[in-house]
Amino acid sequence: MVDEAYRTGDTVGGVFEVVARASRWLGSHATWIRVSMAAGPGHRLIQAVKGVEIGCAAEGAASFGSKVQDTIRYDREARRFMRGANRAGGLEGGITNGQDVVVRGLLKPISTLRRPLESVDLPTREPALAAYERSDVCVVPAAGVIGEAMVAMVLAQAFLEKFGGDSSVKHGGILKATCNR
Repeated sequence: MVDEAYRTGDTVGGVFEVVARASRWLGSHATWIRVSMAAGPGHRLIQAVKGVEIGCAAEGAASFGSKVQDTIRYDREARRFMRGANRAGGLEGGITNGQDVVVRGLLKPISTLRRPLESVDLPTREPALAAYERSDVCVVPAAGVIGEAMVAMVLAQAFLEKFGGDSSVKHGGILKATCNR
């Protein structure tokens, strides 16, 4: 699809996914002024991102509640409670639950095409073709890097808000994020 867009002078959008490991209990459900992990990554992403999905939001919106729950199980061997799945994307009520935080950014195709779009000449008000300056065919790879940084910043902010002065907290790997583009 990207090769076809390049050949025809067009652009394409796409989806990037950031998966981050985070400590439990980061974020807040109580007030908008504290970091809500559900809203944090979304409003910090770049302009080409037209939608943000946490976990399996789109799939869940089209399903019955009984089909999208992350049921709790007990692992006797490990002697701990665990979830059967991670459809919530690591967040419950705006707070991290200890599972991987999964954030997807949905990007529109950028509007600077190699072939000019219809426009209007401002002085004459006559129809004209837009000037070609430069164009990337697909910005998803670059946006994925920005998405990683933004998710890491939101997690770091929530971490500092929760544990700012506490030096005895076990926090291993909070800023470790990977991106699938």
